[in-house]
This record gives sequence, C-alpha cells and structure tokens, in this order.
Amino acid sequence: MPDKPNILIVMTDHQRGDTVLPEHPAITPNVSKLARQGVSFTQAFCPSPHCCPSRATFHSGLYPSLHGVWNNVCNMHYIYRGLREGVRLWSEDLAGADYQMLFTGKWHVSSLERPQDRGWDVPGGHFTCFELCAEDWKGYRRLAGQHHSTERKAGQILRPGYGTYTLYGETYDQENAHQNDLKSVEVACQELGRLDKSSQPWTMFVGLQGPHDPYCVPGKYLDMYRLDDIPLPPNYEDSLEDKPRIYQRLRRTRFGQLTDREVRDGIRHFWAYCTYLDDMFGQILDALERTGSADNTLVVFCSDHGDYCGEHGLFVKGIPCFRGAYHVPAVVRWPAGIPRPGRRIDEFVSLADFAPTFLELAGIKTDRHFTGQSLVPFLEDRTPAGWRDDIHTQCNGVELYYTQRSVTTKQHKYVFNGFDDDELYDLQNDPHEMHNLVDRVDMEPVKRQLCRRMWRFAHDEGDMLLNGYITVGLVPFGPAELFSAD
Repeated sequence: MPDKPNILIVMTDHQRGDTVLPEHPAITPNVSKLARQGVSFTQAFCPSPHCCPSRATFHSGLYPSLHGVWNNVCNMHYIYRGLREGVRLWSEDLAGADYQMLFTGKWHVSSLERPQDRGWDVPGGHFTCFELCAEDWKGYRRLAGQHHSTERKAGQILRPGYGTYTLYGETYDQENAHQNDLKSVEVACQELGRLDKSSQPWTMFVGLQGPHDPYCVPGKYLDMYRLDDIPLPPNYEDSLEDKPRIYQRLRRTRFGQLTDREVRDGIRHFWAYCTYLDDMFGQILDALERTGSADNTLVVFCSDHGDYCGEHGLFVKGIPCFRGAYHVPAVVRWPAGIPRPGRRIDEFVSLADFAPTFLELAGIKTDRHFTGQSLVPFLEDRTPAGWRDDIHTQCNGVELYYTQRSVTTKQHKYVFNGFDDDELYDLQNDPHEMHNLVDRVDMEPVKRQLCRRMWRFAHDEGDMLLNGYITVGLVPFGPAELFSAD
C-alpha cells in the first residue's frame, strides 16, 4: 500500500444514490469519470433520513444510538444539540497524526461545537449550519397580515397558516444555499492551490448544501433535460393504502397537490441540480490536478441522505422509510492505491464505514468501537471475510418524533414503526416497495428472522429500542428472540 494518502471529501446534501450510477439519466460527467478511475459502492446507505444524524455518523463511525445525535441540532426540535460526551471524531485522530485538516461548507454535526473544536482548520472561517435557529411567533404574525393567494403556481404547495412551499422554481437564487456552495468551492480551490508544495499529508472536507430543496438551478443546467423525457417513477401510482397513515397524509395533504407534469418537472429540476453540483465537483478536481498530488489523494464523493424524488408520490425526505431517502452516492478514487479501477461494489456499505477506513489509510490504530468497518479491503480488490449481509436504520423522527427502525437484506426489508403498522417487503419480487406483506401469515417466519437481526444490531449498538413496557414494547417479536435457540 502507498504511503499515507491525502483525503479529499465532497459531501452533498439530499442526493440520491442512483443519480451517480451510469445507468441513471442524471448528467454527472465528473462523478462518472471518478467512478471509472476508482470504485463505486452501489449499495451505500445512511443511518437516518436527516442531515445531522447522518453527518455525525460519517464523522464518528457510529450510529445515532452511540453518537447521540438523533435529529437536526440547529432548530428547537432537537433531542440533543451535539455529540454524546466521549465521542471522538476521526478528524481529531488525523489532526493528531500530523495531517493538515481543512474544512469548508456544511457542518451540521453539532450546534455546541464548531469544526475547529474537532481538529479542523476552517480557512476564512467559512462553514455553515452551526448556530441554533429558533422559529418564533413574530414571523407567523407577519404572515397572517399578508395577502394570501389561493391560486397555486407550478411547483408550489399551499399550506394555510404556514406559508406557501416551493419545491422547485424557474429562477436561480444566488442567495443562501447556492451562495454558500459557490463560496465553499472557491475556498476549496484556493486552499488546494496552497497545498501543491506541502510535504504533509492533508485532508479536506467540502460540504455542499445542494441538491436540497427547493430545487432551483441556473437555467443552462435545466436546459440539459427535456421535460417530455422525464418519466414518472415506477411506484408513483402507489396508493399507500397498506402503508402507515403519516405516509398517506404527506401525499394527500402536501405532495398530492402536484400534477403529474409538476412531479416530472420536480424530478427534472432535481436531476439538473445534481448536474450543477457535478460541475462544482469538477472545479475541485481540476484544482486537485493542478497540485500534482492527485495520484496519492483518496477522493470521496458522497451525500448525507437521499430524496424520494417523486417515488410513491413523495419528495424530499422524512419518516417514510423508502429506499430513496436512505440510499446515497459513494464513489472513491485513489490512483496509487486502487487496482482494477472501474469496479462496482454491490455489498452493503454504510456512511459509518468511512471513519475506520480513513484511520486505517492514515496508519492510525485504535481499539475504540465503530459501528462501521473499514472499506480498505474493497479498495484493494478484496472482499473481507464476514462482511455484513444486512443494513440497518435508526430514526426517532425528524422535527416530528417517531420511533422507527429497519433492517434490509438482499431479499427482504422489515420496518418497525412504533407509531403505526409495520412494513415488510419482498425486495426480489417488489424492488419498488409497493406491496406491504407484514400481515401475511406465511411471512411470519421471515418477519421473526428480521426482528432477530434488528435486536442483534440494537444489542451491539446500545439502542434505546430495548423497552418492554406494555404500551411501548410493540415489536412483534421482542428482544428475547435474540437469545432464542430455534
């Protein structure tokens, strides 16, 4: 293995995992080139459909039950505002091993600590999503005094008393997320220019805020896609009648306002946003090439979570535990260390796997527990013995609180919903999660086996799901199943 590589990480926000695969219609030439020169993890997943828990997992290698971040930390709905005491991030390890550590863009790990508190240098002080932001009644009082149109425009969702929501638009907003992303890319390129003569290994994290809703992009990217060419998702006609009622409510009262044409246009805008981000990513890669150190730089392109993007008639993310919200991009290039580039890895991979991966590549040994496992064997074209054959999620709600856990194998997916009926899907015959089989008697053995897997993971990861009180112990097969002999 070559000497310690540099590490360059570009993490987007809200990007679906399928948008970077070559068979997807999204135009992403720079990520596609990265995949040809490296490896693509086609079955990569986040632990939660929420920015902060997933980013905390990426930076710690732990799931929410161990790092303590269960939902977004920068608004007043937080359960905890930051990481659990004693949780260490891989950035601190690398900083202690003489890596130069550079951070720009979206943080969203804690509202109690800045990246600087965890080993990072922040050039120009540019990072976002730190301060606690509280909604107040004054804004709604002002809203009540404004004239409200009952006429809904394309891409809009009417919400009486909340204000009209815009999913996508024809105008490009240079403010807020776009402006921050442009600044993050500018800072990254400038700093890469200063690293070209560095004798120390370095790590750079670039956190972009797109393609988070609203999907508004420069017109030239939107023009790359013809609306008539955009199909509706295969499960768009899902009635959701056999799914939890909150799923139905989201579609009935919110996204169901959109016409079929608007849904297709929303998808079009989302794909165009991914293309816009790919262009930014290309600028960063060009800056890396100019340093002369690209061969020994591990480049990671990933996202914190996905987006339903019209599937099941839904957009963005939330409590519906569908694949679109959890499947994320994970493409890695390292010319000096990856043999047979262009490979696709179809094993289950988690955002938690990157922390032990970075430590192994940096030659740092530690005995602390990680939920994740190092990806280095895959990079070296080896399949590690005993690699996981399932993937788990942990969600205690978004800004509304729910208890939800899921376990997915290559064959089946089981979702425990503490707030409503559970879900069970046969992924081999129903990959689009249309038919909930949870009440079928012949599926009881499958459900029992998946519950046992869920309890094993909960046991190993210290999950608070373990509570047998009569009103909350609602898993169909309880934790004693873990120790059952049959």
